[in-house]
Amino acid sequence: MNSPNFRTLDLNLLRVFDEVMAERSLTRAARNLSLTQPAVSNALRRLRETLGDELVQRSGQGMAPTPRALAIWPAVREALRQLQESLIPNEFVPGEAHTTFVLAMADATAAELVPGLTDILEREAPGVTMRVVPLSTRDPRMLLDEEACDLAVGYFPSVLADLTAREQSGEPVPFMHQRLYDAEYVCVMRQGHALASGPFTLERFCSARHMLVSFSGRPYGFIDESLAALGRKRQVVLTVNQFFTAGRVVANSNLLGVMPRHFVRVTGIAEQLVLRPLPFAVSPVHVDALWHRRSEQRGAHSWLRQAVVRATGQAFAA
Repeated sequence: MNSPNFRTLDLNLLRVFDEVMAERSLTRAARNLSLTQPAVSNALRRLRETLGDELVQRSGQGMAPTPRALAIWPAVREALRQLQESLIPNEFVPGEAHTTFVLAMADATAAELVPGLTDILEREAPGVTMRVVPLSTRDPRMLLDEEACDLAVGYFPSVLADLTAREQSGEPVPFMHQRLYDAEYVCVMRQGHALASGPFTLERFCSARHMLVSFSGRPYGFIDESLAALGRKRQVVLTVNQFFTAGRVVANSNLLGVMPRHFVRVTGIAEQLVLRPLPFAVSPVHVDALWHRRSEQRGAHSWLRQAVVRATGQAFAA
């Protein structure tokens, strides 16, 4: 078989190949490229004929790449990225833009970041609007895949572990992430609570009555996982899905809550609360921004990510 002739290669075929590899689905690739599925299939056929390899084959509900496809995809993706940046360096002008961004995050995170984001919008992008929706899961990949939001911000340990494992094994990684800040969680109680002074031991912590903030409603969180590793458990008698609600409940009851230290200062009721370090070790809580790879090279999305990073810097500058 003759070697492929790069001089006659249609670069549009590489765009189709890149999208099919990322999505592992002809239907989703066609949607992302604004093409019909037959057009995507035809492009793949032409590229197969040029390269002399099947590239992808049907596997269950999706498409499985061949070893050749896996080998050439990283180079194709990087080349397309560089080409796009060279040809369209200023595709998004904040001061002239009229678009809407959707961000998914918990209320504690929003309380820290949204004031800074609002300031950035007012100064740099007055025509841009932003919607913040509740983060109801520790795995927002479906939301991002379905374009229900542009960016998710939160604590996603299992997601990041899965993405790292896939990357190390050579599998495609359709999601990107960036560390924003580390959150320190503390035990929060009302002023005058019996545990507000004196030794705060693991025994006293576990014997108390607790309230849990759970986005999904599941009465078990990372604090309970840490306790289980010690062979201990706490009594969770109330579950809510917002940190602001939790702050009001704690301030007016004998329940204990576990919240980010930085959040307490923006509740408006910090003077009614007592913060005590947890009497046991917990895994670091990293707050990350997570987005779909297909948004990576969009100028508008790049600006959004930079704005979130800047807002984070403003929030934690003190």
